[in-house]
Amino acid sequence: MACFLVPAGEAIVTSLIHRYMDREKSRRYRLGLLNAMLWGGVLLLAVEHIWHGEIVPWPPFLTAMRSPEDFSIMLHEMAMNGVAMALTITIIWAIITSISISMEKKMKKEKPVRG
Repeated sequence: MACFLVPAGEAIVTSLIHRYMDREKSRRYRLGLLNAMLWGGVLLLAVEHIWHGEIVPWPPFLTAMRSPEDFSIMLHEMAMNGVAMALTITIIWAIITSISISMEKKMKKEKPVRG
């Protein structure tokens, strides 16, 4: 129903951090990659929810907000599925970034000295 809102919130925060962070640090920690992963997931989930009629172009926009019973189900889905998706994306990004940083360090150590 609205599980994509949790990764969207994280994507907004990381986009702001990426924008105002030092460019070198931003490149080193691959914040652009994290943002692309988050926004891509949000976009795909939003399209899927529109396709299934869970998001509509009139207020309240989310069909789950029409009744109190559906609203509590929506909050539960956001807490369980949305948080799980956001954490999964962030963990995958952290693994990719840590491997990349360790490979860069290893390449600097193995750089041959010309003399």
